[in-house]
Amino acid sequence: MRVVSGIQPTGNLHLGNYLGAIRNWVRMQDAMPAGDQCLFFLADMHAISMPHDPAELRRATLEMAAALTACGIDPARSILFNQAQVPAHAELQWLLNGTARMGWLNRMTQWKDKAGKNREGASIALFAYPVLQAADVLLYQATHVPVGDDQKQHLELARDIAQKFNTDFGETFTLPEPIIPPAAARIMSLRDGTAKMSKSDPSDMSRINLVDDAELVMQKVKKAKTDPEPLPSEPGGLAGRAEALNLVTIYAALSDTTPEAVLAEHGGQGFGAFKPKLGELLIETLRPISTRFSELLGDQEALDAILARGAAKARELAAPTLEATYTALGLVR
Repeated sequence: MRVVSGIQPTGNLHLGNYLGAIRNWVRMQDAMPAGDQCLFFLADMHAISMPHDPAELRRATLEMAAALTACGIDPARSILFNQAQVPAHAELQWLLNGTARMGWLNRMTQWKDKAGKNREGASIALFAYPVLQAADVLLYQATHVPVGDDQKQHLELARDIAQKFNTDFGETFTLPEPIIPPAAARIMSLRDGTAKMSKSDPSDMSRINLVDDAELVMQKVKKAKTDPEPLPSEPGGLAGRAEALNLVTIYAALSDTTPEAVLAEHGGQGFGAFKPKLGELLIETLRPISTRFSELLGDQEALDAILARGAAKARELAAPTLEATYTALGLVR
């Protein structure tokens, strides 16, 4: 197996990022048999498909590298790098642009959502974004790609591009298979149980940041919005209680159990008793992550070295596929 997955660098990482995606990557790495490979990359080249601040992009890229490492991605066991240090991603995208079709890209849901009504004003990079995603995985002859519901269409496109290229120019690319990761906990705002936890929420009290200290974590949990009713003993009792459901979901995710099990243990308790227990569980889980995260953020040389070593390994793995693609297309090098 060779598993490839990427994540856009975003700043102000929070509990939702960790439980929603990063933890699954760590578990995938830890379960990988000897001889198989995981490649995890920071999709900084994808980030320029939308308006951005260059200084913020660089800061967010280093922050994401620190977060992944602090959460358990081991650069000695997995290949961790950012796209910009592996130009073969952009090269292969251009070579695949001759195979991708306008109709395929026009049907991409994310293109429709992000471009909205102003398609004429959207960047070409946004339109061709899925071809770069295809290059990201085909470049390494990935056998498997973790996908959530929002990425299934992109993997199907990558397979379509690979299959058409192989048919037109000879067998060059492996057709990657999807890995459906375990359902990730959907973590909502501490101030509004109907909205996802987000870095863009103007209230810092709405989220648990990876850099929050123990005192602040407990403060945020105790001030989290709830209702006056005690916890029910079964999930059905959480209907219409979005904030209560969110806190139970967070507790279940952190303790690797189910909401049913949490309610069986804590049903009948008021939030005055439940919140401190949740706060302690959060502190216990996040303390080693936040400590390591802060250490890495203060050592830019270490972060640069991690990404540079990962990029060197990625360039070495990418070279044969890129060369084979040029040859298949009849391009003289």
